[in-house]
Amino acid sequence: MKRLVLASASPRRSELLARLGLAFEVRPAAVDETPQRGESAEALALRLARAKALASTKERWGELVLGADTVVAKGASILGKPANAVEAERMLEILSGAEHRVVTGLALVDGEAVAEACAISRVWFRTLTPGEIARYAAGGEPLDAAGGYAIQGGAASFVARMTGSYSKVVGLPLMEVMRLLQEKERRT
Repeated sequence: MKRLVLASASPRRSELLARLGLAFEVRPAAVDETPQRGESAEALALRLARAKALASTKERWGELVLGADTVVAKGASILGKPANAVEAERMLEILSGAEHRVVTGLALVDGEAVAEACAISRVWFRTLTPGEIARYAAGGEPLDAAGGYAIQGGAASFVARMTGSYSKVVGLPLMEVMRLLQEKERRT
């Protein structure tokens, strides 16, 4: 297999990808993550994953480059990464006692060929108290996470139930990553 590159600075994605036993290089790509008017969570996640993979591909050819992006959606509203604790609190208030979707787009680029997948999990939060929300938001953890929470961290106790895989919610759906890699291997 060609050298695999992960186009992400996320330590969580690196940890998850390492669990597959694959050798890979981390080469983050900075892209504008602003949603376009009327863009769905699924379309946004796929567009950003593709943009990140293609931006990292421009540096070298002859590699498989994996881009990923995760967004949280409550209804038609997309909740990205909060800019500060106040914004994190607002997001957690929206998610408290409710269901939301965690959507991760994947793009695997091999030269000119791009294979994509979109993985969706549903998460239900229990009702959070104002004190829980304030303490969690003040801790800083939400600032690096879509929807203002990290399920692998302090927000684990917020989750009442979930459908889909844990790795999807953390930000790298391992089953879908393996499917993309295996399909690529079969085509070569």
